[in-house]
Amino acid sequence: MLDYDLELQQHNLALRRAYAINATDQVLDIGCGTGQTTREAAQFASAGSVFGIDHSNEMIERAKRLTREAKLDNVEYVCADAGRYEPPRERFDVAISRFGTMFFADPVAAFVNLRNALRPDGRLLMMVWQSRDRNEWATSIEHALTPDDTAAIDALAVPPAFSLGDQNVVSRLLDSTGFTAPAFEEVHAPVFYGRDVEAAFDFVSGFSTVSGRLARLDAQERANAVARLRYLLVEHQRNDGVWFDSRAWIVTAHRR
Repeated sequence: MLDYDLELQQHNLALRRAYAINATDQVLDIGCGTGQTTREAAQFASAGSVFGIDHSNEMIERAKRLTREAKLDNVEYVCADAGRYEPPRERFDVAISRFGTMFFADPVAAFVNLRNALRPDGRLLMMVWQSRDRNEWATSIEHALTPDDTAAIDALAVPPAFSLGDQNVVSRLLDSTGFTAPAFEEVHAPVFYGRDVEAAFDFVSGFSTVSGRLARLDAQERANAVARLRYLLVEHQRNDGVWFDSRAWIVTAHRR
């Protein structure tokens, strides 16, 4: 299983500083993965509770195990598509998400569900990637894998990971789904891909975008792309591992 917690270690520190979760809060964690953000929220909401949602049964099972090991008894998990799942209405004081809200098939319906799950004046706090061109990890890996003659075509599409990168798009979406006063805090922090080039190559190769792109190439093109990717990782190796620059938003808004 890819260790996204390790990849996003710098981002998680920024998110923790922004939570402002009170001890008695009821918290909803959207796209909770293996539960790092859920467990941290549960520590803040020591007299409250946290409800984590993720579509991956494998991740949910690991989240449950890690939560038991941490001896936290104020956490509940459900395996479901967060974009379609309807949480209990007006149950939560805070809804949080670390890169879990960009992939909704129907963003309007999903954010209406989130709005309805919050109590009056409840708060949404989510971390999302900024646009693709502001994220070196995306553009440099894509450039290493993509032949020049198809790069221009691919650049016209907005991958789901960057669907909430535009502040204006996000503001309009939140306004139309019952949220008010969105605020954007920039997080400029690197992502960690491994302790060395081999570990980073194994990690990056597990990305569905990378494996999918490589699968569409013929044998010679694939060999050339892999060589370019390895060279890119060598260029980004530091004494403490392989890192790529990135930019994200922490977006906060309140239920209207």
